[in-house]
Amino acid sequence: MQIGIDTERGELRLASSVVGFDVRVPMLDGSHSRYVNLDNAATTPCLAVVQAKVNEFLQWYSSIHRGTGFKSILSTHVYQRARQIVGEFVQAASDTGTVIFVRNTTEALNKLARRFPFAEGDVVLSSVMEHHSNLLPWRTVAQVDHVGVRPDGSLDLDELERKLDFHRGKVRLVSITAASNVTGYVNPVHEIARLAHQAGSLIAVDAAQLAAHRPLDMRQHGAPDHLDFVALSAHKMYAPFGSGALIGPRHFFERGAPDEVGGGAVEFVTLDDVRWADAPERDEAGTPNVVGAVAMATACKALKQIGFEAIAAHEAELTRYLLQRMKEVPVLRVFGLGDPARAHERLGVVSFAIDGIPDGFVASILSYEGGIGVRSGCFCAHPYVLLLLEVPEEMAGYYRTRIAAGDRSEVPGLVRVSLGLYNTKEDIDRLIEMLLRISRGQYAGNYVVDKSTGLYNPRGIDLRVESDFRI
Repeated sequence: MQIGIDTERGELRLASSVVGFDVRVPMLDGSHSRYVNLDNAATTPCLAVVQAKVNEFLQWYSSIHRGTGFKSILSTHVYQRARQIVGEFVQAASDTGTVIFVRNTTEALNKLARRFPFAEGDVVLSSVMEHHSNLLPWRTVAQVDHVGVRPDGSLDLDELERKLDFHRGKVRLVSITAASNVTGYVNPVHEIARLAHQAGSLIAVDAAQLAAHRPLDMRQHGAPDHLDFVALSAHKMYAPFGSGALIGPRHFFERGAPDEVGGGAVEFVTLDDVRWADAPERDEAGTPNVVGAVAMATACKALKQIGFEAIAAHEAELTRYLLQRMKEVPVLRVFGLGDPARAHERLGVVSFAIDGIPDGFVASILSYEGGIGVRSGCFCAHPYVLLLLEVPEEMAGYYRTRIAAGDRSEVPGLVRVSLGLYNTKEDIDRLIEMLLRISRGQYAGNYVVDKSTGLYNPRGIDLRVESDFRI
C-alpha cells in the first residue's frame, strides 16, 4: 500500500490507494470532472489493497466447512482467519468472545435483538440520536426508552443516569451509537458501559460510523467499562463487499436456538430433532459471504497499518479546515459541534443547512454542476434530525401524511458532508466554491422537484448514466 504524508499541509495522501479516485463524471454543461466523494458516512469506496486481495482470493474461492478439496480447505482456513482478524481489530477477548459474520450493522443489531432473552417488562435504553438500525429492532422485543440530547445535539449523560436509575432492575441492555452519522459526535462508550454495568445492564455499541475513524477496544470481559456487544459494517470501512460483524460473548450465542436456521447452523438433524452447532456457526446459517469476510479482514489490517493516530489527525485537520471555510458561506448553519478549534473532538461528519434553500436542491446542484457527492435528507436518523431542526410534533404528523400520499417534496432535512481518509483540502475548496455559488443563486440548471422522491433534477437533462457503466 502506498501511504504518503504531505508534511507541509499535514495530510495523508491516500487518494491513489482508493479504487475509482480518478473517475470523471458527466456534468450539466456536457463536460466531465473528477468526482469528489464527500459521502463517506453512507459508504466508503474500496481500498485498492482490498480489491487486490479479493481478486487474489477469488482463484482459491470455494464452499467452506467439511469440504475435502484443497480449495475448500483453504477457503475454510481463510474464513476463520478473517474472523480472528476482525476480533483483533476491536480487541475482543479471544478466549471468551466470538465474531459472527453478517451482511451489515443493521443485520447484526436485528440478530442481537432476536437472540436476546428478553422477558416481559424488560427495558432497552437507546437514544434519540441513533440510526434507525439501532432504534427499530428493539421496539419489537422489549420496552424502549430513549435518552435525550443536549441543546447542542450531544448525548445527555445526566439523563442516561437518571433513566438507568428510574428503570433500575429492568434495564437489560443499553444500545448506543459510538458516533453519530448526523453530527459526528463521538460518544464516551466506555463511560456509558461503566454506568450500564453498575445498573446491572449489558451494553451494545453500534460502531458502524466509528470503526474506520477511531480504534475500538472492547476490553476484557468483566472489566467495569468493557463493551458486551459491538456491531460494524465493512462497507463503511473501505471494503464494500457485503459483510459486517456482530462481536459478543461466546457463551451468549451458545444459548438457545438461532434466529435463522438451515445448513451450517446445525451439527445433526433428524425428522423430529436438531442439535445446533456451537457459536459462531450457530448464527451463520447458509453459505456465508467468504469473499466479504476476506475483504473486511483486509480492510481491518489496512486501517491498522495506516494507523488510527494518523487517520484521526488527518480527519481533524480536514474537519477544522471545512468548518472554518464554511463560515465564508452566507446563512449556512452547521448542526452540532461547529467550532473549528474543537475539530479533534468529533468525526468529519458535518451536517448543515443554507437558509431558504432546500437540502435536496443544494445536493443536486453540487452533483450536477460540481461533480460533488454529498447526502441530503434525514440520514436514516429521522427523530434526531427532526429534533435538531426543531420540527414540532404536529408538523411531523403533517409530513407523515404527505409521505403517505406519495409526496416527499416537503420533508425537511439537512445536507451532510462526510470525510474519508483519502479526501484533501482541495476537495473542500471545491465544495466551498460551489456552496458560495449556490448561496448567490449562481447555478445554471432549471431544477424541478420530483414529488414522489423529493429529489431535484435539472429540467430537460439526461446524463445517460448507462453509457458510463453497464452490467
